[in-house]
Amino acid sequence: MNEDPSEGVLLSGEENVAVRIRLEREARGWSTNGLSDRLNEAGFEMNPSAVWRIENRKRRINLDEAIGFAEVFGIDLRNLVGPPQLAARARAMHLIDEVVEAFRATQRANAAFTRARDALDAYLAEHPDIREEAEVMVSNALAEVSAIHLTESHDPASDPGTRAEET
Repeated sequence: MNEDPSEGVLLSGEENVAVRIRLEREARGWSTNGLSDRLNEAGFEMNPSAVWRIENRKRRINLDEAIGFAEVFGIDLRNLVGPPQLAARARAMHLIDEVVEAFRATQRANAAFTRARDALDAYLAEHPDIREEAEVMVSNALAEVSAIHLTESHDPASDPGTRAEET
């Protein structure tokens, strides 16, 4: 295969790690000696030759070593094994992480909403005399929250992209 693995080729786990280590090291302007020194300082014993052999797929990497590289580079271990073409674009990896975390947060929020709504419904089943007033209160409160969210989402000053440019 003549293609440079860092140029858009999807590899598999260990190959991704090898390419990613080289990309991260070079992006920081570190030599294999410099990376080795940083790994050793962080408590992950590795000599420069081992770094070179891992980068060039002449030596396999074990999990503890992968954890060490991720720690030294300040990246998540799961990102270390990701596709190199994304790894070379740290911003893309960061944004992917944000999307995944936002999705997880919505899943947690949906579960919390369902639990709260179920608890209210169970309580109102036991107290039918207040059901109508409670339902009106819930509807009004949700409508108010929705209106506030809608206003904020259409206000250019509250746009996350705008805020990021201001900081």
